[in-house]
Amino acid sequence: MTLLITYASTRGSTREVAEAIAASLREHGLDVDLKAAAEVEDVDGYDGVVLGAAIYMGHAHVDARRLLRRCRKELSSLPLAVFAMGPRTSSEDDLAGSRKQLDHDLAKLPELEPFSIAIFGGVVDPAKLHFPFNRMAASDARDWDAIEAWALELAATFAPVPAAALAP
Repeated sequence: MTLLITYASTRGSTREVAEAIAASLREHGLDVDLKAAAEVEDVDGYDGVVLGAAIYMGHAHVDARRLLRRCRKELSSLPLAVFAMGPRTSSEDDLAGSRKQLDHDLAKLPELEPFSIAIFGGVVDPAKLHFPFNRMAASDARDWDAIEAWALELAATFAPVPAAALAP
C-alpha cells in the first residue's frame, strides 16, 4: 500500500505536521510519499491520500482546494483523510470554527467524503507576516500529542492486514 501525504502550507507549519504524520505512518510499515499539494499532478498509483491544509482567511489554502478540484474523480474512489491547521489556540471554540470553515470548502465537492478529518491549532510567527499581521502575538497551538494520536488512527486504518489475521 502506498499513501500520498500532501500539504498546502505557506509558512511551513502545515508541512511540519505532514512530515510528522508521514514519519509516523512509515514507522508503522506504510510506504509514504510526501509532496506539496502544488506539486501533485494526479493521485494515480496511490492507495490512499492524506491532505493537510492551512486555513487562511476562512478557507483552506488555495493549493489544497485546487488539488481537490483537479483530482476529484480519482479522490472520490480512494480513502481520503484531511487535516487542517488554523486556529491560534486549541480551544474547543477555535477548533470548531476552523472545522466549520474546512467543512464549507469540502461541501463544494460533495463527491469527496473523507473518512477522517482533524483540525489542529496553527502557528503565528509575526516575523514571517506582513503588516498589520506582524503585530500579532506569537503562538504555536499545535498539539503534537493529538497529531500523533491521529496519525496512529490513520496507521490502523491504512495498515495492511497481516496474513496470519486472514487465516481461518
